[in-house]
Amino acid sequence: MKRTIIFIIAAFCALAAFSQAKKPTLMVVPSDAWCISNGYVTVYDNQGTETKVPDYKAAFQSDMDLALAISKINSIMADRGYPLKNLESVMRSIEQRTAENNLTVSKTSGAQLAESPIDVLRRTAKADIILNLSWKVNHVGPKKSLTIILQGIDAYTNMQIAGCEGTGKPSSSSEVPILLEDALVDRVENFTDALDAYFKNMEEMGREVAVDIQVFDNGSGLDLESEFNGYELSEIIDEWMYQNTMGHRYSKLDGSENYIYYEQVRIPLFDAQGRAVDTESFVRELRRYLRSNYQVESKILMRGLGRAVLVLGEK
Repeated sequence: MKRTIIFIIAAFCALAAFSQAKKPTLMVVPSDAWCISNGYVTVYDNQGTETKVPDYKAAFQSDMDLALAISKINSIMADRGYPLKNLESVMRSIEQRTAENNLTVSKTSGAQLAESPIDVLRRTAKADIILNLSWKVNHVGPKKSLTIILQGIDAYTNMQIAGCEGTGKPSSSSEVPILLEDALVDRVENFTDALDAYFKNMEEMGREVAVDIQVFDNGSGLDLESEFNGYELSEIIDEWMYQNTMGHRYSKLDGSENYIYYEQVRIPLFDAQGRAVDTESFVRELRRYLRSNYQVESKILMRGLGRAVLVLGEK
């Protein structure tokens, strides 16, 4: 009897853990529109064009309502079993990495590494879905209401996968978390249902990413038309993609002797050991395959979470 009880408890714990693993990891971020409208931006010159990017640190330091609003969304999602990445914690990691990157400069021009704030956030947090949050407080006589826009964005493809918009009922409360919860109360279930449906589809069909293959111009003579055992290198890579994508799903947009562009590449969410698979780890397997079977060295360059470049010819 004791063994049966232990087995049931173990099975229940395993089932609970399995169910938890099926939830996407979320991170709540103030939207660009909210940051710009509230003046939390950094302006820089992008090859002659003035570009505004969100300044999340300034927003947190100056606007207590932002921290309270994100905390409330985090609580609502945590109550529904979603793993969460905390924006402020991620930002602390980014500050440390930025200090290191600032020491990395071009030998020729002295140029520093350049990434947009949202790219840095996504690469550091590696959340599956970014929740873009915007809100506005409305005054209705002595009462207030809150209009909210919450967008679920696939962190890998930048596609919107869920949306929640609406205005709560007028309330005598002036606290943003209370007004925000009231605005979400009748809408959050549909929103989370859309998130779950999208993530379930990713489990079945694979995560969609993009992979670019390029060749170093180093005089080695290696290109994608180089032959190995009667097959061109491009054919070998095509075959690897076919064998290692979910359902053999990928699109070869263009190619030549110097490059191949793959999009809609469906990669598994987890490997055989249950570890999360991202674009970098997927392409790393291709790099190992080419090195061990054809002695082709290569280098991986990341372009955000959802795109990787494999440059052939050397590290």
